Amino acid sequence: MRATPGTSARLAPRRWRQLNTPITDWSGRRVWLVGASTGIGLACAQALRAAGAQVVLSARHPQGVSDWAAQDAGVQWRALDVLDPAQVLATAHAIEAEGPLDLVVYAAGYYRAQRATAVDLEDLLQHDKVNYQGALQVINAVLPGMLARQSGHISLLSSVAGWRGLPNGLAYGPTKAALTHLAETLYMDLQDQDIGVSVVNPGFVATPLTAQNPFTMPALISPEQAAREMLKGWAQGQFDIHFPKRFTLWLKFLRLLPYRLYFPLVRQFTGL
Repeated sequence: MRATPGTSARLAPRRWRQLNTPITDWSGRRVWLVGASTGIGLACAQALRAAGAQVVLSARHPQGVSDWAAQDAGVQWRALDVLDPAQVLATAHAIEAEGPLDLVVYAAGYYRAQRATAVDLEDLLQHDKVNYQGALQVINAVLPGMLARQSGHISLLSSVAGWRGLPNGLAYGPTKAALTHLAETLYMDLQDQDIGVSVVNPGFVATPLTAQNPFTMPALISPEQAAREMLKGWAQGQFDIHFPKRFTLWLKFLRLLPYRLYFPLVRQFTGL
C-alpha cells in the first residue's frame, strides 16, 4: 500500500522496523473486516472509519452494526458465515466488484477453555474451523485480486495464547499458533509482490470472548485501546503488532525459556 507523501522521510530513523509499507493515510482506502460485529473487530472498524476509511463489516449476525451501516454511507454490512466457502467467495467478489480492497482484516474468533483431561473433539474442531480454516477461506477469496494488482494488505488477528502452550488452551491456543505461522509464511511469499502482511497478537482485551474467563485478567485493555494499537502498528509498518507491551514483552521473554524452566513457571503463575 502507499505511504502518504513525506512518510518515508519522517520514519527513516526507524526504517529497520518497517517490514511493511506504513499506512498513515486512510482516506478513501477500502477495508474489509471479517468478524467485526463485536469486540476488537468492531472497535477497529470504528477507528478506521473515523480515520477516513471506507469499511465493509462481515460476521454471522449484525448485532448493532446494521444500524451504523444504515446511517453512514462509508460503512457497509454484509452477513457472512466463514464456514461456508461458497458464501465467502461470493461476498469477496461482490465487495471487490465495487473497488479494490486495500486491507483485509480477519478477526473472526471462537473461544472455549478446554483441558486435555476433558477433551471435547467437536469443540476442538469448531475452533479450527472458525479461527484457522475461516482465515484460509478469506485469504483464498481475496489474494488473487491482490496479486493481480500487486497491492493490498492482509492482517490476521491472532493472540499471545498461540505463542506457547498454556493450561486451558487446548482448543484455542493451537489455532492461534497456526494463524501466526500462516502470517509468517504469507509475509515471506508475498513481500516481493508488494502485498503487506501483519499478525495482531493482543493480550487480554475486554470482549464477549474473554468475558468467559473466571479469573482476573492481567493488563486488561478495552477494544478501543486495542484498535488504536492496531492502527499504530500499521502506521509503523510492523509485521508483529502485539499489545499491551507491559504484558506481551514478558510473554516474549517466556518464549525464549527452555521447557525445563517454562513449564514450572507457568504452573506456578497459573496454579494449573
